[in-house]
Amino acid sequence: MHSAYTIQVALPKFNIWKRFKSGERRPITFDLEITARCNLNCRHCYINLPVNDIEAKSKELSFVEVERIADEALSLGAIWCLVTGGEPLLRSDFFDIYLCLKRKGFLVSVFTNATLITPQHISLFKKYPPRDIEVSVYGITKGTYERVTRQSGSFQRFMSGLKLLFDNKIKVRLKAMALRSNVHELPAITKFCRRHTTDYFRFDPFLHLRFDGNHKRNKEIKSERLDAAKIVEIEQRDAHRFSSLLKNCDKFIVPQLVHRVSEYLFSCGAGNGGFYVSYDGHFRLCSSLCHPNCVFDLRKGSLVDAYQRFVVWVRNMRSDKSDFLQRCNRCPIINLCFWCPAHAYLETGRLDGFVEYFCQVAQARKRALEKKKKR
Repeated sequence: MHSAYTIQVALPKFNIWKRFKSGERRPITFDLEITARCNLNCRHCYINLPVNDIEAKSKELSFVEVERIADEALSLGAIWCLVTGGEPLLRSDFFDIYLCLKRKGFLVSVFTNATLITPQHISLFKKYPPRDIEVSVYGITKGTYERVTRQSGSFQRFMSGLKLLFDNKIKVRLKAMALRSNVHELPAITKFCRRHTTDYFRFDPFLHLRFDGNHKRNKEIKSERLDAAKIVEIEQRDAHRFSSLLKNCDKFIVPQLVHRVSEYLFSCGAGNGGFYVSYDGHFRLCSSLCHPNCVFDLRKGSLVDAYQRFVVWVRNMRSDKSDFLQRCNRCPIINLCFWCPAHAYLETGRLDGFVEYFCQVAQARKRALEKKKKR
């Protein structure tokens, strides 16, 4: 444990188990990452490993382990499970895992790049409908899509997979990442997604760094990040997104936060109503929180223990770093910022580290909202 972080194990106001048993907490959801391997090699990806990575494959949760975790999640009251990766359809036992979760009564969603969708998957999804299938759209032309994925032929496979889903009326949600490699096509991507998605479309300009700390890949990710001015420009250009930001301005800009006095690192909802299980069996409070002191090995302990005790332990982590306590922790525009302990750790190696890029984006968003509100 870094000397700047301190722990108080018991904090009554965040007793998760007590709140769950008393019915105060919302139903539990969880993400189940069944592989880190992917058949694409996207420039911005923070997790993907090669399809034939023997070490990565050897670390993957077995079907038996997945079933045990699912049973424990069920005992905690979990109702919704997101199956993700990597590319989850790479698993040879994907059908078994999906059916296992469905038969236990979970609402099941699947994140996929759609390039591996076959008629067999369609038959499965028609007979046992998912809550939804969420697909990332990296481009709507071959040149843009394959510039991002760096895989020849991937665009055609992507479009074929989507067509199978659409033609068979499988519930699909489309999303996009805003990258330097596709930002020129983002208006067209947005139009395409809003035309085809079942309820809402979202795009994300935040690219977070690799869990494995790969320096070369992190450099690539940073090279794909948009600067603050460009992020604000594309958000303002999207009427749906910017009107929502404007409507909720009072939630995003909270002046009274400047008076907050707290040493706690976590003010978000991480671990409160949900959790994440990585492909190698590690429990996390959220998908991004990979600090070694914030993960619990489910191969050495139970999910119930992780959710009942470990979450409380992590949530009670504090910082004595003055820069954090006087800056990010009291920032009135923290809700416009990419900053959180998980992202700070990936960027700086510290849960309480300051990230200049995040601050630039938040300040630019604030100026744009205040300018629009004055009109």
